[in-house]
Amino acid sequence: MLQYIIYKTILYFNMFIIVYVTIVSVTNGIQMIISMISTPAYLRKAKFSDINLYSKSDNMVPISILVPAYNEEPTIVESIKSLLSLNYLTYEVVVINDGSSDGTLNAVINAFNLKKITYPIRHKIGVNGKVHGVYYNPEFPSLRLVDKENGGKADALNTGINVSRYPYFASIDADSLLDSDALIRIAMSFMEYKYTIAVGGMVRVANGSRIENGKIVKLELPKKSVARFQIVEYFRAFLVGRVGWSVFNSLLIISGAFGAFQKDAVLKVGGYTTGTIGEDMELVLKLHKYMRKMKYKYKISFLPDPICWTQAPESIKNLYGQRRRWHIGLIDSLSRNREMFLNPKFGMLGVLAMPYYFFFEVMGPLVEALGLVIIPISYFFGLLSVEFFILFFMVTTIFGVILSVGALAIEEYTFNKYTKLSDVFILSLYSILENFGYRQMTVIFRLAGIIRYNKYKHAWGKMKRQEFSATEPTHSHFKNAPQ
Repeated sequence: MLQYIIYKTILYFNMFIIVYVTIVSVTNGIQMIISMISTPAYLRKAKFSDINLYSKSDNMVPISILVPAYNEEPTIVESIKSLLSLNYLTYEVVVINDGSSDGTLNAVINAFNLKKITYPIRHKIGVNGKVHGVYYNPEFPSLRLVDKENGGKADALNTGINVSRYPYFASIDADSLLDSDALIRIAMSFMEYKYTIAVGGMVRVANGSRIENGKIVKLELPKKSVARFQIVEYFRAFLVGRVGWSVFNSLLIISGAFGAFQKDAVLKVGGYTTGTIGEDMELVLKLHKYMRKMKYKYKISFLPDPICWTQAPESIKNLYGQRRRWHIGLIDSLSRNREMFLNPKFGMLGVLAMPYYFFFEVMGPLVEALGLVIIPISYFFGLLSVEFFILFFMVTTIFGVILSVGALAIEEYTFNKYTKLSDVFILSLYSILENFGYRQMTVIFRLAGIIRYNKYKHAWGKMKRQEFSATEPTHSHFKNAPQ
């Protein structure tokens, strides 16, 4: 009897795996087709926009850039230099030092010769960490530095919202750089469609590139394979996944590395949720939930060309910490907003997007891990056809390669950032190789997020940063917004 039960369980599980993989493959395939159509169409439209005209226009919406920083000493100054040189007229940069234990605070103060000032703060959102002071230098009128007690990234961002002066804000990680036209692209999205409340931008890997005065002057591939694999991952995640969900207004996440929001909408939902490491996804889900409950017309979108360059982990240890943290944040955000799950009142977001993220993103590592256990058991009970297993493995692997190479093809056809043929060849090679070891490794990291969810769901997370190839700041390199 027991043997029969085991036999039936394994048989049904094998059938489940086939259906499971088929759904994932079909969904990703549809998203890739959507991206192949919508991304070139978006760029054709963008070509008619006069960037220089918009950059000098007083009619562009003013934007506050919030930079939460916790132990970011190696990269924070170069990141700020990048932000102060953006091609945009009216904006401010608010850096929030969240109780760093390294030299982050002094690095910013010394680099820009900031002085402590008396500065009124409107507490529109409750925060936990006490503000120790606000720093300023009239030579850099668009820059404010806020020093506060450690309260986590969400608390730092809420403090930044309270300090910010403008009706729209963008959040950016302290280890990231923005392309000079990134704010223009983001602002145009808000201005072209008045119901837009949030916009996410493209995140790319900066490792290996030469950076001067906050700008990438020479794009190069990273030397380490771990970072190269992530370039391929980012293409697939952003140019395929997020483009696909954005078309149906069902985008669940705007990357914390770079995203912009209408401040009033964020204030309506109480700002960022503290006590979670998935504050970026949590905010987007709260906005969806609030707008749909109130039956307001709205749009949350992703744009592939406002580019943010980030520093990707270059060691297995740091990659493990990052992916575990991301998976914990995903679980926590879906759990907090589970009332939308399979709820038709929330449209495609509740009926399709959230179930997909739960069954195929959250549970994906667990299903793959169980599959590795079931395979030898299936073979033992005579339920595994070796020929079928090899064929199934080859088909799924080939589709994974097609998805990664397809994302790379979209990148090269549309943006063509990697102009050297050798770089394209190397990235194509990594698009294939990632299916043989790297992807399985990240599955284990995400599985650790499921196992250790309760222990780490409130942690900021740490990753060792490497210095950008920086030069000393000189005033002539900055374009400051008016006070």
